[in-house]
Amino acid sequence: MSEPTDIDNDEEEFTESTLTQAIENQIESDNPPAAKATFNKLTLVGYEREDILNLMAHVLAVEIDKMLEEDRAFDTEWYETALRKLPELPPENQ
Repeated sequence: MSEPTDIDNDEEEFTESTLTQAIENQIESDNPPAAKATFNKLTLVGYEREDILNLMAHVLAVEIDKMLEEDRAFDTEWYETALRKLPELPPENQ
């Protein structure tokens, strides 16, 4: 039965694509400022664009998961702090 796997893969690809697009929008609009600053910092130390976007998307996903789990607003302060700490990834459950 390969259908559930196909659906899971499609959903995962959609989620990854959506998060990456959100990060690209943040970098382009310089909002929040930490997005562009983090992208520039990681570029300067030699990370490839795709790797940077994946790291930043991971941080965004962690915050969205916490936001939904705790039924609260997006914590911009935590998000910007976590971005600035990259390439150190935040723990997924705090």
